[in-house]
Amino acid sequence: MSIAANLTELKKETDRLHVKLIAVSKTKPKEEIMEAYQAGQRIFGENQVQELVDKYEELPKDIEWHLIGHLQTNKVKYIAPFIKLIHSVDRLKLLQEIDKQAKKNNRIIDCLLQVYIADEETKFGLGFDEAIELLRSDDFANLKNVRLVGVMGIATNTDNPKQIKEEFYELKTFFDGIKQSFFRKDEAFKEVSMGMSGDYKVAIEQGSTMVRIGSTIFGHRETKI
Repeated sequence: MSIAANLTELKKETDRLHVKLIAVSKTKPKEEIMEAYQAGQRIFGENQVQELVDKYEELPKDIEWHLIGHLQTNKVKYIAPFIKLIHSVDRLKLLQEIDKQAKKNNRIIDCLLQVYIADEETKFGLGFDEAIELLRSDDFANLKNVRLVGVMGIATNTDNPKQIKEEFYELKTFFDGIKQSFFRKDEAFKEVSMGMSGDYKVAIEQGSTMVRIGSTIFGHRETKI
């Protein structure tokens, strides 16, 4: 099926369930992104800062860009002028740098705390205790140009649906807990970013509010040899 047809099918599901669809366009050429854009998609997610900046400069300005990959502090300045949402905040130092660069650009940048839920050493993210420690800290309270709007997590890459379901359940439960403890009156704190092409249906069942989908829209990435 075409990119447009894939999107149409996906959006029937996500729109009905009021879940935001982020089209993961990393490594995809601008022509394919434009095909998705012309089919009505406006939210795109990228992993690499340089690739994201290049695409931002060359593609329509009403695209909402999300940074979903691991972010180094020295790269924040390049995306601070335009980024809509950073999913992958996994340490206080990064949050402080985002705050600093947002202030320089006279912006408030929305962020998600990336929480470690997978049974894999290769994944980034804060442990549950580390996230709570961050939220309780004076350093966090002093930040004026970032706004936490939720959490993000990546499940273990496994064929075991029970394990994936449990990991997503843990993240949603954790979100509910910190919502009550730290953001009870903050209507902006509402996002749970979990679920990709292989597990987004389970993620939605467990309470995801935004799914990050690449191959189901664009097809599988070609492996570079």
